[in-house]
Amino acid sequence: MENLIYLFAATVALFALLATIAIWSPRKTIVRVVALTAAVILLPLGYVQLIELLSQPKPMSFEWFNRDAKEAKILAVSFEEGEAIYLWMQVGDALKPRYYKLPWRQDLAERLEEAVDDAITRGSTVVITTPFSPKSLEELGNLNIDIIPPPVPPTKTPPFQKPQVLDPRKRGI
Repeated sequence: MENLIYLFAATVALFALLATIAIWSPRKTIVRVVALTAAVILLPLGYVQLIELLSQPKPMSFEWFNRDAKEAKILAVSFEEGEAIYLWMQVGDALKPRYYKLPWRQDLAERLEEAVDDAITRGSTVVITTPFSPKSLEELGNLNIDIIPPPVPPTKTPPFQKPQVLDPRKRGI
């Protein structure tokens, strides 16, 4: 979302360049007016398309910037049987979750559903190691799904020392 304004500014600059070329070209006036009108109409349309893309899931094969991520925590999974698997994941150390889409695979859907159900009952976290590796889906046919148990609280209590209180009548503590 933070980079959206820069992408839109680049789009505006390109449209302005095309409109400038259209205005100063040695063409008939009607052709220049149509080119300028098209540029003006395409500006808000481009912005609406960029905003609309924010709510759509990204195919996992289209992830370029986080391609080398070592792991991703699965926050939620949704299945559209026969169509797609939708994953809400927290990639690497990022604080913001991302929305991804996988093509439908029955065995992968069953494995994900079992892992999420098991993690919920145990209070654990489902983690995918190397989620964007091409080997994960194409060669292996599956994702490397691990269930990480919650950290165990310490079983031994820390040693308790009696607090030392200052006695104003005596010189020591």
